[in-house]
Amino acid sequence: MKEIVKRAHIWMDKYVKTFYEDDEEVMLGIKTKELHTGYVTSYARELAQHLQLDEHDVLLAELVGLFHDVGRFRQWKLYCTFSDALSEDHANLGLKVIQELPFFQELADEDRDILLFAIGNHNKKDIATPPSKRHLLFARIIRDADKLDIFRVLEPYLTGKKIQTFSKIPFEDEKMLFAPGFIDKFVRGEQVDYNEIRTNNDRILVRLMWAYDINFAWTMLRIREKGYLPRVMEHLPQIDKVKEGYAKLNRYVEDKCNSSDLDMLD
Repeated sequence: MKEIVKRAHIWMDKYVKTFYEDDEEVMLGIKTKELHTGYVTSYARELAQHLQLDEHDVLLAELVGLFHDVGRFRQWKLYCTFSDALSEDHANLGLKVIQELPFFQELADEDRDILLFAIGNHNKKDIATPPSKRHLLFARIIRDADKLDIFRVLEPYLTGKKIQTFSKIPFEDEKMLFAPGFIDKFVRGEQVDYNEIRTNNDRILVRLMWAYDINFAWTMLRIREKGYLPRVMEHLPQIDKVKEGYAKLNRYVEDKCNSSDLDMLD
């Protein structure tokens, strides 16, 4: 497994560089996802170690992190957007790339299946019914590692039109604070479908709603330590429903931070 992971890192480094070019806009997207891949790979490995997984599974978590967004590079090159709605589902694109790799076939059958399941579900609203507890565990690990770094990636894009830099989806109504029903789901502590996003505020608010999809205290503690959620809140209209939803969210975050991750492995 160590040798496969080593070869995977070498392959990924070479693969990403095939997308380098002189166009500044293209390179902005490529470099953003290259850096993101590095962070997520490290977070996935650290989280697996925190969960006291054995060396084999720590390496598998690292491999999932390394390949989780491999489809993004082809997506950006072909469509110049990171919006799955305007192009293709980037997880599905990534699965096509992964299954073409020679060393992919060298993985044990279960490891191969877990890798595909975790990556295929890392960007979905909900995790599909898992074939086993291990499938579910690795899907949760990569979803947490991904979200933890996405807060960093998107932090510069909290104001005005900068929010649209990578999505290129025009907002329907700049005068509307939130899409119908959007804020109510936040107050109830629910997730939303990205296709429901209609305004700048929707796109900012959804970042707070991500917290309800965090699986492990390890991840939530780091989100809290980095102060991501309060900084997102500062850029939202300070209306009663936003404040109500944020108060509920803070209680949830506190409870999650005080929970035991090892209990989730039973």
